[in-house]
Amino acid sequence: MTATYPLLERVHTPADLRRLPRAELRQLATELRSFLLHSVSRTGGHLSSNLGTVELSIALHYVFDTPHDRLVWDVGHQTYPHKILTGRRERMATLRQLGGLSGFPKRDESDYDTFGTAHSSTSISAALGMALGAQQKGEQRHCVAIIGDGAMTAGMAFEALNNGGMEHAGRKPDLLVVLNDNDMSISPPVGALNKYLARLMSGKFYTAAREGAKSVLKNAPPLFELAKRFEEHAKGMVVPGTIFEEFGFNYVGPIDGHDLDALIPTLENMRDKRGAQFLHVVTKKGYGYKLAEADPINYHGPGKFDPAIGLVKPTTPPKPTFTQVFGSWLCDMATADDRLVAVTPAMREGSGMVEFHKRFPARYHDVGIAEQHAVTFAAGLACEGLRPVVAIYSTFLQRAYDQLIHDVALQNLPVTFALDRAGIVGQDGATHMGAFDIAFVRCIPNMALITPADEVELCRALTTSFHRGAPVAVRYPRGTGVGTVPAAELDQLSWGKGEIRRQGRRIAILAFGNLLYPALEAAEKLDATVANMRFVKPLDTELLGRLARDHDALVTIEEGCITGGAGSAVLEALQVAGIQIPVLSMGLPDQFVDHGDPALLLARYELDAAGIEAAVLRRYGATPAAPAAANAPSLRAVNA
Repeated sequence: MTATYPLLERVHTPADLRRLPRAELRQLATELRSFLLHSVSRTGGHLSSNLGTVELSIALHYVFDTPHDRLVWDVGHQTYPHKILTGRRERMATLRQLGGLSGFPKRDESDYDTFGTAHSSTSISAALGMALGAQQKGEQRHCVAIIGDGAMTAGMAFEALNNGGMEHAGRKPDLLVVLNDNDMSISPPVGALNKYLARLMSGKFYTAAREGAKSVLKNAPPLFELAKRFEEHAKGMVVPGTIFEEFGFNYVGPIDGHDLDALIPTLENMRDKRGAQFLHVVTKKGYGYKLAEADPINYHGPGKFDPAIGLVKPTTPPKPTFTQVFGSWLCDMATADDRLVAVTPAMREGSGMVEFHKRFPARYHDVGIAEQHAVTFAAGLACEGLRPVVAIYSTFLQRAYDQLIHDVALQNLPVTFALDRAGIVGQDGATHMGAFDIAFVRCIPNMALITPADEVELCRALTTSFHRGAPVAVRYPRGTGVGTVPAAELDQLSWGKGEIRRQGRRIAILAFGNLLYPALEAAEKLDATVANMRFVKPLDTELLGRLARDHDALVTIEEGCITGGAGSAVLEALQVAGIQIPVLSMGLPDQFVDHGDPALLLARYELDAAGIEAAVLRRYGATPAAPAAANAPSLRAVNA
């Protein structure tokens, strides 16, 4: 490493970085970017966004006394340079692997990760809380929120700006918000003139002159208001920052986020100012790696690749993912029914909606990173007779829970929720695991929830939901299924009905979702019955009753939290019917699931075929030691 990265090898902590002469920082940025590219190419992970924050990460740690000063990175998928500079360079080979480095900031991983992030638009709120906490304790520390232009679209960011620009205990908090704008190109105004203006507006002379003029003109209100308006319009001619000034922040920028000679002096000036500050920097996704600059979307989160060659399409077409199957269904359903409209909170590519957007632009609505708005917006569309389909990750629907209850379910509006990334998502870790949707959806009146087992059932479940005339959620996992090919026809499922997929004896396994297939594999060795339950709500209580009468014990399996999940629904239904039978509930435990390869995580929680077999044998042995329930009363409908 020494021969290739002579400067980077000397930087073990930000304190080492701050000891470097400023003239060497450009070379450090070159080495850091090269190390980052080659490291991520061997592990996979977020690339474009991290290549774009190399200089910004160096500048922030160079100017601020971290970790005493707090850096809060919004979303956090752009923090690989930050991790490398804060003592984790040698562990980058373990990135996003089981037991390795997280792909996001994580408080128990490093003191430099001051706040755990992965969902967007939380940084300003957290940094403001830290700033006011320091103020209340009488501590002098700087608190910096680094937020992207996409995350700035969310209402939570503006709520925090509104609060952050106010006076607290007689003064504004010492808070710096850095807007990392990587969507617009670095246009000609972001050059020598704009660098000069940014340094001028962040400097002491400008501040003193402005504040002095204010104190004089306050005695003449008409002149003061005139001068204030002139200042706003004058700044608005060269910078787009008047909106942030209205929130009570001193706005500086935009400046080139890849120019350390602009970044460092400006940050130093703003560091020494009191109150709420806002710095607008412009960066380029994939900066320094031409392939990623040209195609930042495909290089956003690539798997392993050769940096000299770039991403290569596989010679054998892979099986379509559940996401791609959803995207195809969406186009087919839209062709068949012009009431369909699609809504996404800034996840067009991730949710498989690129083709739909291309073919049905007038029926496609990307509302930005605004999950709450997305759900209520869909409710409004449904009020006008349309049939909205909200494509949203399971973990992101958590952010719109009140809207799901109050605006959709309470009014029983026909909105279909396509819950992508349900269950274990793997390398993105606890923040992105779709572990809780079964539990939080099934407890809502009027809501139904379907857990298709494969690609064919996904299409049928979505069609069923679309025609239901009431709110329905369909959950499906990340990645590929078993490879079943959906039919061209838009068939439906029998509402609220499961099916027997294997007839065995003694033990009946009730599988919810894609864990049906490892359950079938385990059942071959156990000689167990396997039911594909399909519906969590309404639960197929007729099938459940038959299984309880004909078997000695039941096993429920789901790729979601056990607490309040599908297994709980089964236990509740049995209790209502007065049936006593041993039940083993299998799923994700009452803990946050860490990052790692999905297959390894499934094995860890005994949700693969071998684990299911072992758990059943451990609980019941070769023959369940429990009385048969042949004479149990029949179940009445519950959760219908």
